Amino acid sequence: MSLENGQEESAPESSPAVLHQKGRGPGGLTKQPPNVVAFKFGGSSLLGADRMLHAAGLVRAATGESTVTVVVSAMKGVTDHLLSIARALADGQLAHARREAELVLVLHLDVLQDLHLAEQDDLRVRRELQFLGRDLLHEVPVRGPVGAGAELFDRLASFGERFSARLFAAALEKSGVPAVPITSSEFVLTCGTFRDAQPHLDQTKQRGREVLLPLLQAGIVPVVTGFIGATPDGRITTLGRNSSDFSGAIIAHVLDADELVIWTDVDGIYTANPSESAEARLLHELSYDEAHALAASGAKVLHAKVLPLAAETEMVVWVRNTFNPQARGTRIGSQRSLRGSRPASQDSVPVFSNPSREGGAA
Repeated sequence: MSLENGQEESAPESSPAVLHQKGRGPGGLTKQPPNVVAFKFGGSSLLGADRMLHAAGLVRAATGESTVTVVVSAMKGVTDHLLSIARALADGQLAHARREAELVLVLHLDVLQDLHLAEQDDLRVRRELQFLGRDLLHEVPVRGPVGAGAELFDRLASFGERFSARLFAAALEKSGVPAVPITSSEFVLTCGTFRDAQPHLDQTKQRGREVLLPLLQAGIVPVVTGFIGATPDGRITTLGRNSSDFSGAIIAHVLDADELVIWTDVDGIYTANPSESAEARLLHELSYDEAHALAASGAKVLHAKVLPLAAETEMVVWVRNTFNPQARGTRIGSQRSLRGSRPASQDSVPVFSNPSREGGAA
């Protein structure tokens, strides 16, 4: 792993829990751990140290029964901030862009301070954030012309998730969960359409398993950046705005996960917009077809590409509320898996999602 992936020599020690093995990965080099679950956290769920520690508690609780991988968005508002830097560069406002880039680093260093890590952990993570900040400032020259094309926009936008992954891995470790940040551009291979890149799933799966399975076998939770990938020649791409749900599905697909849990800021999927209708009720069960039709019609709880990918392996997808984890949320699965579990009154109900969305690239 490169420095971008959190420095192998600084990786936490393995969990004492023994992970049983149930099959072999590509080339027979790694084995599939049991009951794999992917947690995807959006920008509101990670906005500040308190929310990160709360989300870390959800992961810690799940690790008792499951093998967990985490996918993170940028903190709410950070992606917009980074894209505004790109626009300032395009307009020739170099000094303004540099000040804004410095503020992005300060924002994340402030969150680190609020995590109240042990001294050595704080120094290590602070150094990682400062390395990232240096790379960000390298993209913002002091003088001279700047070619602010789509490729630069993607490089700048990627920093939000990269900062976030480091901080959330630190929050997990403070919570007693061994974790390491992983930059998805190490293995998510995409086409070269910057700002809306499409993943090459077969190659991504092979490369991703080589990176992630050894960590899971060692009892370490990978904290993977959503939203970003890379071209075959290593140029950073993004999968488009609001694509981190899709990123979560990609990582879950790479790992043949049993479940993908999309942690957001709403309780799930409703029969109507609850902010507009007192009669709106939460739907506890949906088939892939029903939920995909909902997403395709413009609902903003799920990215339209999540469910076709989940359906390939009959992976269960949950939509749950980070801030109300006692709520069951909405479970999405195959029609066969739902048969017998759905209340009769729910059949053929038109469905709508709460239009609230988390910030960042989520």
